[in-house]
Amino acid sequence: MFSQDTHVGPFDKSALSSDSPLPLYLQLARHLRRLMQGGQLDAVGALPGERDLAESFGVSRVTVRKALHELTNEGLLSQRQGAGTFINPAPHVEQRLSTLTSFTDDMVSRGLTAGSSWLEHTISAATPEEALALDLSPGATVSRLRRQRLADGIPVAIELAIVPTRFLPDPTEVQGSLYEKLRVLGYPPFRALQRLRAVKMPADVAPLLDAREGDAALYIERRTLLENGCPIEFVRSHYRGDIYDFLVELSLAGWSR
Repeated sequence: MFSQDTHVGPFDKSALSSDSPLPLYLQLARHLRRLMQGGQLDAVGALPGERDLAESFGVSRVTVRKALHELTNEGLLSQRQGAGTFINPAPHVEQRLSTLTSFTDDMVSRGLTAGSSWLEHTISAATPEEALALDLSPGATVSRLRRQRLADGIPVAIELAIVPTRFLPDPTEVQGSLYEKLRVLGYPPFRALQRLRAVKMPADVAPLLDAREGDAALYIERRTLLENGCPIEFVRSHYRGDIYDFLVELSLAGWSR
């Protein structure tokens, strides 16, 4: 039995505040999520029981139950009848840079469930940078598709894809794979040029990836082309550095068997 003033392992009662507009169960879910993603809880380990957690945080068991339900729905926890609540291992995603695939195809090939939470479906004039990347005339319009990318329910990237409206006149028609939609419209992506660099997680992106401002991140720009060399997509993405790896296969120049 734990008293109100004790902690269960790394759990911190001060992480919850009645002054916050966020409901207590969501505050608790956020705190547990950060502990899991920060490696402060043993992977595939069992959490303390509802009563112990409730006493440690000074909340009701109903609040604890709702927080655990929230994390279970996200795929972070598994509840086993008669055994307790267990932490699921976080997915670690690797993407090869030698092949152009969609995020959805990439996840499926690794046995992970791809997901997206849409943040933006809009049409607007291309910025000068976008017009240059997509070989567009000044004032040309583009479709903007911004989404949170998920692997087994865990946020791994924020992606903004810009496509000329002559290829994608209605961005709201894209609800799944953008590349699959472009194929259906008769514009199959053929190759891409991609630039990567290590950055610190921006303040406006961090909350969307359950990360902290300044955490390690990968920033990626990709210019996707049709077979005839015409640019069809310009993508800017931030990936969580603790989950996503990119692999490159190299050959020795000038050598053959």
